[in-house]
Amino acid sequence: MTLDQYRSVADKLLRPFVSAADSVGLSPNGVSVLAFGFAVAAGVAFYVATPLWYALGALFVFLNGWLDLVDGALARRQNVASDGGDLLDHVLDRYADIVILAGLAAGIDNYALGLAAVTGVLMTSYLGTQIQAVGLGREYGGLLGRADRLALVGLTGFVAAFLPGELVAGLTLVGLLLVLFTIVGHLTALQRFWGAWSDL
Repeated sequence: MTLDQYRSVADKLLRPFVSAADSVGLSPNGVSVLAFGFAVAAGVAFYVATPLWYALGALFVFLNGWLDLVDGALARRQNVASDGGDLLDHVLDRYADIVILAGLAAGIDNYALGLAAVTGVLMTSYLGTQIQAVGLGREYGGLLGRADRLALVGLTGFVAAFLPGELVAGLTLVGLLLVLFTIVGHLTALQRFWGAWSDL
C-alpha cells in the first residue's frame, strides 16, 4: 500500500493550487516552510489531545501533506527546481515527521512508543534517500510511504476526536497508530534495504 504511486493524479489536482501560489508570489521554499508550520501546529494540537484539537491536528496534517506536494510542482512551474530546494524539502519533511509523532506520543503520555514509532518512520525515509545516494533512484515504495502515513495520521486524528479512550490492550486509537508505525516503519525500511541490496 502506498499512495505515492498516485503522484501523477495528484499533480493534475495540484494545478489550481500551484497557479494560486505562483500568482501571489510564493516561492517553492516558502511553501516548504509554510508546510512545516502546519506540521508544528499539528504536533501542538495532538499534544493538547482534546477532541477539538485532534480534529484541528488532522486538518493541519492534511494541509502539511498537500503543501508538500505543491512546493515541488511550483518549483517545476517556475523552473527553479534545485538541489538546495530538494535538500530543504527533505530536511523539513523529516522534522515534520518528528514533530507530528512527538505530539501524538506526548498527547497520550507514551514517549517510549513515540520513540519506537519515530525511529521506524525515520529509517523508512532514510533508506529512500540512501538508495538514491548509491545511484539506484529515489525509492518511494514499501508498506507505508510518507503519503500513507500522513493520510493515516489525519484520519486517526479525526476519528480520535469522536472515539476517545482505550480500545485494545490499554491503548487508544492514537497509541495503536504509533504501534502500527513502529512495526510497519521498520518492516518498510527493511523491505527497501533488501530490494536495493538485491539490485546492487
